[in-house]
Amino acid sequence: MDRSVQDIHAALVAQLQAHIRDQGGWMGFDTFMAQALYTPGLGYYAHGSTKFGTMAGSSDFVTAPEMTPLFGQALARQVAQALAATGTDEIWEFGAGTGALALQLLDALAAMEVPVRRYTIVDLSDSLKARQKATLHAHADTVRWVAELPDGLRGVVVGNEVLDAMPVQLLARVNGVWHERGVACADAGTLPGGDAGFVWQDLPTALRPPIDIEGPHDYLTEIHPQGEAFVRTLADHLQAGAIFLLDYGFPEGEYYHPQRHMGTVMCHRAHQSDVDPLSDVGLKDITAHVNFTGVALAAQDAGLEVLGYTNQAHFLINCGLVDAMQTAPLPERVAAQKLILEHEMGEFFKVIGLTKGPVWNALGFAHGDKTHRL
Repeated sequence: MDRSVQDIHAALVAQLQAHIRDQGGWMGFDTFMAQALYTPGLGYYAHGSTKFGTMAGSSDFVTAPEMTPLFGQALARQVAQALAATGTDEIWEFGAGTGALALQLLDALAAMEVPVRRYTIVDLSDSLKARQKATLHAHADTVRWVAELPDGLRGVVVGNEVLDAMPVQLLARVNGVWHERGVACADAGTLPGGDAGFVWQDLPTALRPPIDIEGPHDYLTEIHPQGEAFVRTLADHLQAGAIFLLDYGFPEGEYYHPQRHMGTVMCHRAHQSDVDPLSDVGLKDITAHVNFTGVALAAQDAGLEVLGYTNQAHFLINCGLVDAMQTAPLPERVAAQKLILEHEMGEFFKVIGLTKGPVWNALGFAHGDKTHRL
């Protein structure tokens, strides 16, 4: 790795270790994950390395909008319906990545002659904001960036792979006793290469997963207070409109299945994945799967209604993806197939729709709605 990236990594490690010592030698994983991803100038999403792209070696991972514009064009049909159903004319996107999805939505909605008065992006990464502005220069009069939500929000909210990057707490059942798994400093020489870094450390806790985990075996999992708080915050600010969140995850019964005993935390770098978030801190993405039941309950508790929940394949097909593929160039058709094939992203990714006010029949959930499984 080049010197500048090495310096960023070293500075972040030193800052995290100092924080751990200031906190008495232990840091919850949610705090560690937040700082590893979002520390200004040092965290993974806060420095200038290329995150999104299709080429290994020059990027770390690819999301659906980078794969094919057909993704955004299909989602635009649902957004258009939602704008009409809720009587709004604004779109809000959280974690806009390269700006590819915003461009696809704005172009597609313009082609459908759907008026969009304003497109607001909420993103914590200054480097990604710069990339988004370059991508969206043709829509400069419509797009704006904000760092926080206004008191009142009206419009359609979109978040593609946003919830998985929100910090989670780790719970570990070890020898029948529940612990919160956190991070401590490792002594120099205890890790490969002799460098000081981080080690896991468990502390007994009263926290529990939302449902009982059958069996006596050791079990590692996550709870999602920050992701659920995010949904509640959206609900508190949304006066009229709808929310569509697309991400990988499961309903609660699958998330906390007794056989899913190793948790879901994953790291991504150079199109490779690993399960060690304590190494190469700041140089790779850290994610966890989404508990969509928790999302739905948090939304309902805060006054939202669930429009539907289904896998990405059903959602995109309902929104006309297959029809659009018929006239698309071959490379786009191949990429679009990955979005809907069961062994690719079709089943792995899910979509949940929420609304403020009366429930309406959302296009994306017309067939294959699985709300009853939440």
